[in-house]
Amino acid sequence: MTAAGKTVLITGATDGVGRRVAQRLARAGTTVLVHGRDPIRGAQVLAEIRNAGGAGVFYPADLASLSEVRRLAETIRRDHQRLDILINNAGIGVGPRGSARQTSQDGHELRFAVNYLSGLLLTRLLLPLLKATETSRIVNVASVGQQPIDFADVMLARGYSGTRAYCQSKLAQIMFTFDLARELEGSGTVVNCLHPASYMNTTMVRIDGITPMSSVDEGADAILHLATSSQTATRTGLYFDGLRPSRANAQADDATARQRLRTLSFQLVGLPQPAVHAT
Repeated sequence: MTAAGKTVLITGATDGVGRRVAQRLARAGTTVLVHGRDPIRGAQVLAEIRNAGGAGVFYPADLASLSEVRRLAETIRRDHQRLDILINNAGIGVGPRGSARQTSQDGHELRFAVNYLSGLLLTRLLLPLLKATETSRIVNVASVGQQPIDFADVMLARGYSGTRAYCQSKLAQIMFTFDLARELEGSGTVVNCLHPASYMNTTMVRIDGITPMSSVDEGADAILHLATSSQTATRTGLYFDGLRPSRANAQADDATARQRLRTLSFQLVGLPQPAVHAT
């Protein structure tokens, strides 16, 4: 799959690895749909995309609001008849040490809402555009930082920590990936997730008070490997650590846990639950 002529939506594309992926896809001749919260940074990314020979459109939305996620999807469906690649990259890190628990505009624990629920809802609402192409890809940017979901306290009302919240939300992304891949098997849409690189040199990492260990280009390499490489054109339902297939936390392979998460999640975002073949 070459990227030229494709339409790609990248959430969280105005900074960090999302911005670098947008820049590199622009050089390949794609139309990049840039999501972010800041119109000024959005305009800067669009200028970079156009200077690199690509085309782009900026779509603002705060993913801490499910109503804004719905509006984002509605606008994209209005403006485009197809979507070749969806990269769910936007997210919130662990936060500074000792940070207090926060909630989204809908009252959900903030990292669970932004890192996981928003991507699930956006993906479900954009599936018609992804299915309108003969082949399409969904890439969920997760993390090697994963923690089993405590179904007795999913929103972490007790014993909160930013690290726990972040790691739980990232495992939820992976579990969603595995289920969606099974649901879409044979449809032409492949779904994978990955840990792009450890502690990339991004604003999120610096806000978390962590010294960067890797570059955004290393992370972009891994994301683009799943989004555009011919090597991953038919591989689906996998978790990658960088460029290599890996194993996620054991809860991701627990069909009962995935079902519990699926039931809860679709209730929270207000969508009917699809049938998924358990394996």
